[in-house]
Amino acid sequence: MQVKGTVFNVDANGAYIDITAKSSAFLPVREASIHGIKHVEEAGIVPGMRDEFVIIGENEHDDSLILSSRQIQYDLAWERCRQLQAEDVVLKGKVVGANKGGVVAIVEGLRGFVPFSQISSTSSAEELLEQEIPLKFVEVDEEQSRLILSNRKARADSQAQLGIGSVVTGVVQSLKPYGAFIDIGGVNGLLHVSQISHDRVSDIATVLQPGDTLKVMVLSHDRERGRVSLSTKKLEPTPGDMIRNPKLVFEKAEEMAMTFRQRIAQAEAMARADMLRFSPESGLTLNSDGTLGPLGSDLPAEGLDLNEIPAAES
Repeated sequence: MQVKGTVFNVDANGAYIDITAKSSAFLPVREASIHGIKHVEEAGIVPGMRDEFVIIGENEHDDSLILSSRQIQYDLAWERCRQLQAEDVVLKGKVVGANKGGVVAIVEGLRGFVPFSQISSTSSAEELLEQEIPLKFVEVDEEQSRLILSNRKARADSQAQLGIGSVVTGVVQSLKPYGAFIDIGGVNGLLHVSQISHDRVSDIATVLQPGDTLKVMVLSHDRERGRVSLSTKKLEPTPGDMIRNPKLVFEKAEEMAMTFRQRIAQAEAMARADMLRFSPESGLTLNSDGTLGPLGSDLPAEGLDLNEIPAAES
């Protein structure tokens, strides 16, 4: 049963709620949030706050009602997961545990299971702990408290967008003497120092810093080796803009990339014409879409022990 109430006091154990009933009501810390917290104020529960709560029991000692916000949040989280699954959305989840079948990641406050067969990285479970990884929903079953996720599907979705000449937004992860590693939707790409600007860059740190968000153009994508080469140099309206005015580079990125793709298309058309002119009997054709197919791999029909899947709710 849901009731509305107003918080009138908080302490280390929880919050006291006025629900205009004959008996008082108490919200324990463990029932204040879907996330693990040590004090109710971490969940925004302070005196004067009015909200909806669920009655989950009664204190035998003083007949006071015991309330929960956590259960309402769980219902909303499941609804949100079903919506995200229907929209086929890629989201980030933090890896918090593992067993012999896969890893456990927190998404929307729920514990989701990622089978090892659905992890594209070669990293071990220990290396993935506390890391945020891109995920897609495979199964959302509230009745069975089962939430199954796929890292492979999420990465395939990201990689499918990495056509040569496409512009993507990324975040600088780390700097090396030879370039910067950029996270582009869960995929790591290298922005080589020679591809930052037409002007010479002697110290990358003078242009980029870890945490910077920027637009980059995809130069090449080796799916087998998992290597993506990036460029901001190709996006410069005039040589050196990436050093002097990076904001302008990002504003003009799509326009400059379109010009680059047009030049590539013209070069391919000329090469194709020359090929057919000198070898008309060859019957050679050129793939015109230039896109990369998904990594397509669903969960195996066999081999996944459902007993290894932890409950989504804790």
